[in-house]
Amino acid sequence: MTQANETIRILCFGDSNTWGYSPKDGSRYPSHVRWTGVLQSLLGSNFQIIEEGLNGRTTNLDYVDRIGRNGRIYLEPCLDSHAPLHYVILNLGANDTKTAFARSAEEICAATKSLIQIIQGKAKIILVAPTAIQEGVGIYKDQLNGATQKIATLATLHQALALQYGLTFVNLSHIEPSPLDGVHLSEEAHHQIAQILYKAIPH
Repeated sequence: MTQANETIRILCFGDSNTWGYSPKDGSRYPSHVRWTGVLQSLLGSNFQIIEEGLNGRTTNLDYVDRIGRNGRIYLEPCLDSHAPLHYVILNLGANDTKTAFARSAEEICAATKSLIQIIQGKAKIILVAPTAIQEGVGIYKDQLNGATQKIATLATLHQALALQYGLTFVNLSHIEPSPLDGVHLSEEAHHQIAQILYKAIPH
């Protein structure tokens, strides 16, 4: 139970679109542009947004050449490090759609379920369906075969998963990526996401 005048702590656990990757040049958007920073401004001083976005992060998969991207391995120590927490905004699954992982939307949803089970009892969960992916664009054109449909299917599966566990569900699959790379978000999209999440958080 939240105490009077207690700061509400919200952990944002995600990938490059939580980190704030700019499709223009790969740099990180400044805090006032990232959806996490915009959300902090909207919620005000009674809330604390904790950013835990990492480029390439998956639900529970390991890359051959990139260490530390397995979200499941990092999640529990991350929760403990930032305790106490009131909410976790869980926004993963997009990187799981990469061709190299050959993973179905159903398999991604099952992996998401395993993350939910880790978080349960430590914070309320806001489950996010990832933003859309446009295949065949820019530097990722050969890495995301079938990803567009997987993201669309995952939105439906995540909604059912949220219903099963009694979670708040936020669908971002209608938000289009930048045409520069088909994956990452424009500044405008970051602001849009912040507004959507603001409405999902009691304040």
